[in-house]
Amino acid sequence: MHLRAATIADFEIVASWIPDAAAARRWAGPLLVYPFAASDLPAALAIPGCETASDCLVDGDQRPSGFGQHWVSQAGAVHLGRIIVAPEARGRGIGRLLCQHLIDAALHSTQATAVTLRAYRSNAGAVALYESLGFSEVASESTDEILFMRKMVR
Repeated sequence: MHLRAATIADFEIVASWIPDAAAARRWAGPLLVYPFAASDLPAALAIPGCETASDCLVDGDQRPSGFGQHWVSQAGAVHLGRIIVAPEARGRGIGRLLCQHLIDAALHSTQATAVTLRAYRSNAGAVALYESLGFSEVASESTDEILFMRKMVR
């Protein structure tokens, strides 16, 4: 499996992984209104004022198994967001592989010394994965609902 830039066809597949408004909010935040057209996702997921990279983890047939983005959020840090694994691929280590590839791509394209992300505290699987990858909570930027996590890399 490898990471490549997301295509319009990929956004159609990723959109099919989002079954309802609650899932859309958990994945992309409150600005993505459900239902949405897959063709609107590239613009809807752009971060104003930031160059946003959208990538898919694909298999040998180029079918996406995961999706994520990265952008420079603050000086010296690159932020990962909108990380999702295809429902049929969950529980098989795809999330770990996707995150490792996203981290590598984010660091390769920036001069960042840290990688950040957010995770819902209630998403125990994601939090455990991120902690196992070396991320730790930044309490001053976290809320009761959402953990802000950072991994120092250089």
